[in-house]
Amino acid sequence: MTNRRKFMMVLGGSVIAAAGAAGSWAVTRDPVKARKPWQTASDMSPNAGDPRRYALSHAILAPNPHNRQPWIADLGTPDEVTLYCQMDRRLPQTDPFDRQITIGLGCFCELLIMAAAEAGYRVEMVPFPDGEPQPRLDTRPVARFRFIADDNVVHDPLFAQVFNRHTNRTAHDTSRQVTASTLAKIADSAISASVGHTNDMVKVAELRKLVWEAIDIELRTYHAAKESIDLLRIGKAEIEANPDGISLPGPLMEGLDMLGLLSREDMLDTTSSTFQQQVAAIKPPYETSMAYLWLVTPGNSRLDQIKAGRDHVRIHLAATAEGLALQPNSQALQEYPEMAEKFDEMRKTLGIETPGTLQMFVRLGYGPTVGAAPRWPLETRIRNA
Repeated sequence: MTNRRKFMMVLGGSVIAAAGAAGSWAVTRDPVKARKPWQTASDMSPNAGDPRRYALSHAILAPNPHNRQPWIADLGTPDEVTLYCQMDRRLPQTDPFDRQITIGLGCFCELLIMAAAEAGYRVEMVPFPDGEPQPRLDTRPVARFRFIADDNVVHDPLFAQVFNRHTNRTAHDTSRQVTASTLAKIADSAISASVGHTNDMVKVAELRKLVWEAIDIELRTYHAAKESIDLLRIGKAEIEANPDGISLPGPLMEGLDMLGLLSREDMLDTTSSTFQQQVAAIKPPYETSMAYLWLVTPGNSRLDQIKAGRDHVRIHLAATAEGLALQPNSQALQEYPEMAEKFDEMRKTLGIETPGTLQMFVRLGYGPTVGAAPRWPLETRIRNA
C-alpha cells in the first residue's frame, strides 16, 4: 500500500510544474530531521557508552509494515533490554492478527543482535518470556535480551549493509535478469525459514498478475484502504511531526496538497478521477518485477513470525549487498475476508501446504538508488532508561 505515493506523479501537469518551481522554497522541503536517526546511528562508536543504546540505534532502522515502528524498549534492568509492542501502532484492518507487525518486531530483534556483536556483546534472547499472545499481541513482552561481553562474538558481514538497506518501490530494469545463482546466494542468508524463489519469466508473469490483483482488491476495499490513507504524511511538516506511516515528501507533494489536489476522501472514492489516476500510476512498477522470493515457516506461532522477521531483514541486507532493489508485496498474504481468495491462490501458486505458513513475499530487480525512510528518534522508543 505504500505505493500510493506513485500516483501523485500523474496529477495535473501544469499544476505539478507550478508546484515544483517555487525556487528557494522548494529546496527547503526535504524532511532532513526525519532521517536523522540513520545518521545518528552511523556516527555512533560501538565501543563508547552503553552497548544497549548502540544496538537499539541500529534496531530502530529495521523494516516494518507501513513504517509503524511499533517497538518500545525498556532499559530498567542493567545489561538487559525488554522489547514491547506499542498497541496503537498495529494495523488492525490489514493485519488483524498482528502477524505482519510481529514480523517487523523480528526484524528489529535481528538488527539489535547484529549491532550488539559489533560492540563486542553476545545477546541471549528469550522470545515472549511471559507467553505468546494470541490471537493478537498484547502488553506482554515480545522479547528479553541479555547483553554479555564476549571477545569471541561473531560479527555478521551483513551488518555492513544496514545503512544501505532501503525498501525500493521503483520500477526494475527489465533488461537485467536476476540470476538463479544470485537468488540462491540471497536465500542462503536465511537462518530459520524455508526460502523459495523464481526468476522464470513465465512464473514471474503469473505472479505479477496475482500481486496486482491483490493490490487492486486492497485499493477498492474501503476499510483496508482507509488504514493506509490515514497514515499518509504529506510534505516536510507532517513527516517531521510524525516520522512514520506513508511519507509523501517534496515540493511537488506539498504544492499539490496546498492546492487541494491530494484529497484523502477522493483517494478512497473508487468513482473519482483521483482514484482512477491513482490506480493507473501505482501499477507500472509491479509490471517490471524481475524475480520473486518468499519465506515459509513450519507453522504460524509468534515465534515462527519472529524468526521470519529475522530472516526477512537478513535477506534484505543480502539483496542490498548484491545491488538489488527489494520490496515486500504483502497484500495477498493479508488475512481479512476480502483478500481470502487471493490468499489461497498465492499459497496454491507457490505450492505451500498446511501447516506451512507464507510469511513474506518480495519482488526483486535492479533499480535506482532510493533514500532512507523516516524514523522516530531513539529516545522516543525507550522507557525506563
